[in-house]
Amino acid sequence: MSDLIAIVYPTEAKAEEVRQKLFELQKEYLIKLGDAVIAVKTDAGKVKLNQLVNTTAAGAASGSFWGLLIGVIFLNPLLGVMAGAASGAIGGALSDVGINDPFMKDLAANLQPGNAALFVLVQEMTADKVLKEISAFGGVVLKTSLDETKEQVLRDALEKATMAG
Repeated sequence: MSDLIAIVYPTEAKAEEVRQKLFELQKEYLIKLGDAVIAVKTDAGKVKLNQLVNTTAAGAASGSFWGLLIGVIFLNPLLGVMAGAASGAIGGALSDVGINDPFMKDLAANLQPGNAALFVLVQEMTADKVLKEISAFGGVVLKTSLDETKEQVLRDALEKATMAG
């Protein structure tokens, strides 16, 4: 079972910095990523997806998974519902990582123009070491499918860095 974590950063560059840091941590075997994708909300309100074709991160998630997720959240919920109904497997994949209607509505409401959300599908991680590395970047945990205790630890770590910055 993977966990989906969505962290919002003020800029796409900052989100990219954190994504690169996660790839470094993966090389050190501190985290095993299913995928890491950045969604950026433009000033016009459109959302663009910044996907890396990264063979070391390729795994359970695919373009269709992210396309459906971002489509359902930001573009056209009805389209997402139809695609979800037509493709139960992808809909099932979304709910498998804890993505439900409240998750998606909250995400859509909280991503402001100019902001970037880093979506990370985590298969395994050494939480304390990974947190130590990414907390320096700050960011706001928007949503996660982690259990409440782990989620609070993540929020606290990022919040400290945001206040210090």
